[in-house]
Amino acid sequence: MTTLLIVSHPDIIESGSQQYFLSSLKDREEITVHHLENQYPNGTINVAKEQNLLRQHDRIIFQFPFYWYSATPLIKKWQDEVLGEGFAYGTRKKPLAGKDFGLILMIGVAEREYQAGGEELFTISELTKPFQAMANKLGMNYLRPLPVFQFFYMEEEEKMNTLIRYWQMLTMDNDITLANRENWLIEQLQQIAKPNLEAADREVIMFAIERIQENRFKIDELKMVLDDMFLD
Repeated sequence: MTTLLIVSHPDIIESGSQQYFLSSLKDREEITVHHLENQYPNGTINVAKEQNLLRQHDRIIFQFPFYWYSATPLIKKWQDEVLGEGFAYGTRKKPLAGKDFGLILMIGVAEREYQAGGEELFTISELTKPFQAMANKLGMNYLRPLPVFQFFYMEEEEKMNTLIRYWQMLTMDNDITLANRENWLIEQLQQIAKPNLEAADREVIMFAIERIQENRFKIDELKMVLDDMFLD
């Protein structure tokens, strides 16, 4: 699976949260990081180029700071120009149909405020309905958004847990079963365990892979026992 990560941020170098996540994607050949402000500093979008990028990838993700309950101005301009009638819709064949679409949102307000009775009153799911409607119109599979709340207040462990969810958003199949998550984690660990890695580090990674596989074997055995019990 290939992923097109469309990032919009007017001052991305100064954004600690953006740099934290984007720097983790180095050497990931299956992910194309596409920063709109860098590509189009004068705001003039190459529509044909953008449409070709969309055709070439299986999953499309928007990543942006959540400004006034919506995307940045350049994301909106990109939508207006790139997803026009005759390409994204209005023709017999929708070129984006069947592809995945998702959102990664950097949010400065605490998560507890995005609910009924909270300061922001509405949930993230409610506030992002226009994107859900867009995906539906284009025949795309809408993924559950990944909101990153108050990144700078996170402890290191919470940052790492969020980073794992970030990688899953970009690279894991749209299947949240435990078995699929285990397979995804094994694949990630195998990619890390390169020949030039120090022997001690490789040993730790291989031990982790073996434990995951052993636990999966035990779960499968238990499931077979339970199935037999119910059949009887």
